[in-house]
Amino acid sequence: MRVEILDQAEDDLIEGFHFYEAQRPGLGSSFLVSLYEDIDSLRVNGGIHRKDYKDYHRLLVKRFPFAVFYKVMEGTVFVHAVVDCRRDPAWIRKRLKK
Repeated sequence: MRVEILDQAEDDLIEGFHFYEAQRPGLGSSFLVSLYEDIDSLRVNGGIHRKDYKDYHRLLVKRFPFAVFYKVMEGTVFVHAVVDCRRDPAWIRKRLKK
């Protein structure tokens, strides 16, 4: 399966990188490596995760408290959002409506 990270999800990744890099130099890079590994796993596992909100599947990231929200259409996984699970659920739902 093909994986496409949409622009808004790329923005989420950049924001997460800056947050973790501010915590400790080098942690931002570890964040991105971890997230991209989990996102890459969707090539094989795309569509097996539960639908947590509307038609969005939710992949819980292994190393950081983040979730990847995605949809599968015609053999392609579209990553719509990468969000911090510590956020208010109402904020996450609003983010997914964009």
